[in-house]
This record gives sequence, structure tokens and C-alpha cells, in this order.
Amino acid sequence: KPLLSLSALSAPLLSSSSDNPYTLSPSDIEQWLQDFAKRFEADNEMDDILQPVVRGLLFHESLFRPEGLGGSDSSWRGVISGLEVLVSIKSIASMITRMEEWNPPNATAATFEKVSLLGPLCRLGVFAVEWPGIAQTYFSEAEKRSRQDIETTFASLRGTLKSLQNSLFQVFNTLVRASPESREAVLNYFARVISLNVRRAGSHVDPTTVASDSFMLNMQAVLLRFAEPFMDANYSKMDRIDPFYFARSKRIVLGDETRIKATNEEARKWEEENKDPSAPAPNFISDIFYLTVAMSHYGYLRSIQTYNDLAKHIDELQRHLDMLQGDGSWMTAGSPLRVRTEAAINHVKKELDKIRAQQLAFEAGLTDPDMTFRSIGFTNFLSTWLIRQVDSKKKHPNPLVELPLPKEVPMAFRALPEYIVEDIVNYLFFAVQTAPDKFELSGKLELMTFALTFLTSTWYIKNPFLKSKINDVLFMSVWGYGRERNGILGNMLNTHPMALKHLMPALMHFYIEVEQTGASSQFYDKFNARRSISYILKVVWDNPTHREALNIEAKNVDKFVKFVNLMINDVTYLMDESLSELTQIHNIQVEMDDKATWESKPMEYRRERQNTLRSLERHASGYTTLSRSTVELLKVFTAETKAPFMMPEIVDRLAAMLDYNLQALVGPRCQELKVREPEKLRFNPKALLADIIQVYLNLSDQPTFITAVAGDGRSYSRELFERAADIALKRNIKSETEIAQLRAFVEKVEEAKATLEAEEDLGEIPDEYLDPLMFTVMKDPVRLPSSRTILDRSTIKSHLLSDQTDPFNRAPLTIEDVIPEPELKARIEAFLIERRNKNKILDAPSMDGADMDTT
Repeated sequence: KPLLSLSALSAPLLSSSSDNPYTLSPSDIEQWLQDFAKRFEADNEMDDILQPVVRGLLFHESLFRPEGLGGSDSSWRGVISGLEVLVSIKSIASMITRMEEWNPPNATAATFEKVSLLGPLCRLGVFAVEWPGIAQTYFSEAEKRSRQDIETTFASLRGTLKSLQNSLFQVFNTLVRASPESREAVLNYFARVISLNVRRAGSHVDPTTVASDSFMLNMQAVLLRFAEPFMDANYSKMDRIDPFYFARSKRIVLGDETRIKATNEEARKWEEENKDPSAPAPNFISDIFYLTVAMSHYGYLRSIQTYNDLAKHIDELQRHLDMLQGDGSWMTAGSPLRVRTEAAINHVKKELDKIRAQQLAFEAGLTDPDMTFRSIGFTNFLSTWLIRQVDSKKKHPNPLVELPLPKEVPMAFRALPEYIVEDIVNYLFFAVQTAPDKFELSGKLELMTFALTFLTSTWYIKNPFLKSKINDVLFMSVWGYGRERNGILGNMLNTHPMALKHLMPALMHFYIEVEQTGASSQFYDKFNARRSISYILKVVWDNPTHREALNIEAKNVDKFVKFVNLMINDVTYLMDESLSELTQIHNIQVEMDDKATWESKPMEYRRERQNTLRSLERHASGYTTLSRSTVELLKVFTAETKAPFMMPEIVDRLAAMLDYNLQALVGPRCQELKVREPEKLRFNPKALLADIIQVYLNLSDQPTFITAVAGDGRSYSRELFERAADIALKRNIKSETEIAQLRAFVEKVEEAKATLEAEEDLGEIPDEYLDPLMFTVMKDPVRLPSSRTILDRSTIKSHLLSDQTDPFNRAPLTIEDVIPEPELKARIEAFLIERRNKNKILDAPSMDGADMDTT
């Protein structure tokens, strides 16, 4: 007869009455195990007796049932309560970590959670891939349910998951405290999970070849609990974390992992130089810190990526469903496509329901409030630790780091794995969107400090995508939620001394840097980054301290002119693209409005045009948003500081760009911009016209700008401005006072235009006096050193703002390299004086009859 039964060991949930007098009852188990351990602890005599019991318990069939945590009998609770009884006795706890199944040597990434002792318990969860029954039972037909109903389901599942994770931590914590050997075994267990699952960080990984998301989530939950004791509010234990861990420990092998700013060869050399065989092994705090970072990278954050991918998949399926449904003409009775189309639509709807259920199952686990709170806390701690590594005083955050950082980047920081920065950024980006309210308790200062530190000192990070993502995090942090109109950081950016001093320089610096990232997608990436910058500036613009910071930045003329040039480039491109696509949308909508002609077209043609329309609408909404935000930026900057916009290399292009877009908005072809539901495309022509007119008004007192507008022979006309004024007044876009100011500006432009036309009649001009790119008379000719070409200084300065090469041979070039041509300049000036004097004589009224006698 058995002395010890699984049901008794798993008391009370799995216990059952037994008539066998030789079998221990649940109440006798703990005392019996203590007596047993004392008697058989020596020489590990208990192993042969208890190890089969442990195997039977931890590989119990209840842990492999498809319903998992969602099962009605909650058998797993009995298993874990039995395990808690066993590990409460130190000698038994140590025995468990000695078993071969504790960390089976032949296990793979996919099998480890099924064949290691704690694997079956640790893989329990709520995610749909490994536990499809939960998604099907709790989240099918989700779109028919209220959000409150879904939140109730979340609460139920999260409560069960929290109970499991609490118990798992208690088990691991007890094992760690049982003996030095068991502590080492636990640390090696976590390290083995990480080393087996390195491929989880890759793209397009087959989920059946790596550990499940549920298993990795529970591993992360346990490690976060281990990390809590050293994450105090004053960061008093931070210096106990060994910054040379990767050189002095083999627990986590980085291999070919990308480093923050070091080549693999540089990193290997640094590790060799910092190895210290005589030094003691890294402490427990260091082990837990780096294991938690790595587990998050290969586990929790990969699961978040899968969750985000599901949202993209849902969007794709929805677009496919919209395409199938089309204009509904397939529903006509007798249509040969009806049966096939209905079948396709039903299939997509079924797939949508399945993916939505998976998404909600992920949401239940990933956005659990306790998990989120602990993850934000650890991420804040990690970001603070990272900044301390580059703080010259090594004291951050007491006091806060001084910005910008030193130019020299420490090798200890450069050699760290890039995923440390990547994971901070990716988790913050996720958390500020899904749980902004959690930052109300703590984390705002750490979030702001991290963003400003690496946006003011971008040379510390090599990867351009990471820099852009930091900028995106800052953008999402000022996005409103609930009652917080300016988001998590809106108020802090307007009050904290660090933000008041460094936000404006940081945003301007990154606005310029993002122009050239080296990535193949840099042309489009820059627009998204600058949209974020524009929005942040909009949030803080009313603060006079920030505006004063802009004026200070504007004193660095070369840098600010480069910034202004890029802004003008963006407005030019984005406005052109958005207005072009709006015109195409208008044309397709007009075509579809002619019902008779439209329905006479073949089905394939109509479907193709509908797909084109949807594609144009998606693109146009992006372009209109970006162009509007950039024009808004131009409006506020020209109101605050005018001089940089009057530079020779800027002012003519600014005037031409404004005139061109004014013509598009109110000129003869403006009717082509009329589209249905413009708000859906984020197109607000009234607001756009108001902003463009405001830029004119902001600069209307600048003679250089007046001359530049007058010199725009392509788009400027008095009639254009009259029409703009009439529309703005009629539709209450601008006040009568502002329109009067605009008309006064036009009068000044007309006067300047008349003067220019008189001066431009220079007759035949020698070719050597003409700029070879602009075909205008040069004012300050310079020679380019490599191509030997001569052109106007303002022309080459304008070119170099966007491209640091000789335009004639692509050789590297800076403005300091150009060679003045003073003799040619003198000849041009003499030529202009001569021609203008000649014109004055010819234009003077005849005096031949001055002395004639008229009596």
C-alpha cells in the first residue's frame, strides 16, 4: 500500500478521503516530511524515495489538459500547493534542484517547458497559441460584447494568473534560500531559458521551435519579483550592480549581439581587458538584474511584438473585407460572383473573430495592472542605471545628469548590448499607450530624463531607428488621455528645469539629424519623426521660456538656417504630395458619382479603382497630417524669430513655396481638392489657408521677404492674393484687420515688383556673370575646389543645407571650402552699375523742348 499519495500531498484541493490506514492523511503530511527529511538527509538518501513523488506531482496530467488555467476543476492549484509543501523543507528543496529533470541537458527551446520539472507549471497561461481553449471560451464573438463584459473576463483571468505567478515566485524564492547550491541551480535555470530562446528575438520565428509566450511571461513575472528588493526609491543599491558583468560572468553569453556603439571586435577586446579571474563571482543582485533584462528582451517584449502584429493583421483583414464587400454590386440577384464572394466574406469574418480573440487573450496577460506596474518600475530603474553609466559623476539621479553628455562615449557603455536601450524604448512606447495612468504614481521624471538625455546627446547611440523611437516615445507622452489633455509629460515639459533648458535644443538637433540616417527608408522615416517633433512643440509653445530657448538657438545662425531649410523642404514635398493625391481622390469620386457610367464599367475595373481610392485615402491622410503640422511649425517660428528666414539661401525658396501652395488652395484648380468626408482624410483647407496667410502676415514687415515674393515669377500674382483675401474674409478664416494687413503687404510687393522689373532690364548678360544652376546674375561668386565651377555663394549655401557634396561631381564639400572670386565680383558689380545707369538715362524724359518759345 502507498504511504504517500498525490492527493494527500496536494491537499486540500486534490485531497480525498481514504479508508487505507497505511496512507497518510493531508494533515499528517508536513510533519511526516520534516521527520523524513531529518532522518534521510545525510548522503542524499531521500533522493530515491522522494524523486519519483516529485516527478509524479510536477508532471501530473492536470497540467497538460487543453483548458489549462481556464479549467473548471483548477487541478493545477493542488499541484502547486503540494510543491509548496515540499520546498518548504530545505533539504527537499535542494534535492529538487539536484534532479536531472530540474534543468534537463538535452531539452530544446520548445521542449524545455514540458520536460523540465517546473516547466509544466510555468507554461500555464492565457495566451491563445498554447491555450486555444481559453481564447475560444472567453473571447469568441468579442465584437458583440460590451467593453465592460470583456473587462470582467479580464479580471477573472488575471486573478487566476496572478495567483499562479505569486505561487511560482514563492517556490523559486524558497528554492533560492534553501542552499547556495540550489540558488546557483535557480540562476542557471533562468540563464538556460534565455540561452535556449535567443532566436525568439529574431523576425519570422516559428513559434513551435521556441518557448511559449505563456512560459516566458511567467519567467518574467518571477524575475520582476526578485528584482523588487533592490529597486528602492533612492536607488541606494544601484552601485551594487556590476557594470563589467558581461566581461566577468558566463551566465549570459552575448555572442554576436549588436552593441550600443561598438563593433563586435571592440566589444570582445573590452571584455578581455576587463576580465578578472581573481575577482569574486558577480553578486545575486547583478545576476537578477541582467537576467531580468535578458528575459524581458527574449520573452515579454517579443510577446508584446506579437500582440502588436495581431493588430496589424486585423487591419489587413478589415481592408480585405472592405475590398470584398466593395460597392455591393455583387449582391445583385443572379450575379455569378455572389456565392463565391459571400463565401470569401464569411471566411474573412471568421478569421477576424479568431484573431480578435487571440488579441484579447494577449491583452489579458500583457496589460495586467500588476505586471504593468512592476514592468514600468523595472524599466525606470534600468533607464536610470543606464544614464548613470554615462554620467561623468556616476551619481545620477542624485543629482540629475548634466546635459548634453560629454563627447567621449565610455567603452563600458558602448559595449553594452543594444537591446538594453531597445527594450527601454519599446516598453515605454507600449506602456505610454496602453497604461498612461500608471505613470501617475511614478515614472514621469525617469521617462522625461531618459528621452532628453539621448535626444540631446544622440551620438551615444548608433542605431538611427532607436533614436527615432525615443522621439516617438516623447511624442506619445504628450498625447492626451482621460482628463490629461497634454498626456503624461505635458505639464512636466512646461515646468521642469531640465525640460525648459534642453527640450528645444534637443528637438531642433534631432529634426536636423533625422534628415540623414543612413537607412534605406530615411526619406519617409524623417517625416514621421518631424511630425512628432511638431506636435511636441505645439504642446509647449505657449510657454515663454521655451520660446526664449528657441531664440537662443536661432543665434547659432548656420544650425538654425539648416533647420529652416529642412522645414521648407518638407512643406514643399508634403504639400505637393497631399494636394496631388487629393486631386486624384476627387477625380475617382466624380467618376463614381456618375452612377450610369460607373455601373456600365466591368467589375474588375470598378474593383481596381476602388482599391486605388482606398490606397490614395490612406496615403493622403498621412501626407495631409504631416504637411499641416509642418506648416503650423513654420507659422509659429516665423512669428517668434524672423531673421533666419531672411537669409539669401532661404528667403526666395520660402516665398516661392508659400506662393505655390496659396495658388493650389485658392487658384483656378482649387475645386479639384473638394473630396467627400475631408475630415476622414484629415484635410482641413480652411485651417491650412489660415496658417499660410499667417506666415505672410508674420513676415510682412520684412523688406527682404517682400522682395522675394515680388521676384517669384512662377506663382505670384496680385489676383491670387485678392482671391485669398476674399475667401478668408468670407469664411471667417481671418479678421478684417488681418485682411487689411495682407492687402497692405500686397501693395508693398507690387511696388517691389515694379522696381525689380525696371532693374532686370539689363540687356544681354555675359555667361560668366550668371549662376550656372539658377541662371541669375551672381552677387557673390565663389569657386568650388574640386569641380572648379563658379556659382553664387547663396546658391551653394542653399544646396549644402541638404547635401554636403559638390553638385557637379558629388565630392564632399563644406561652405568653408569654397574659394571667393573677388575680381569677378567686382566686374559684375561694375557691369550692373553701368547697365542701370544706362537704363536711367534712357528712361529719363526728353528735355529737348525745355527752352522753346511758346508765346
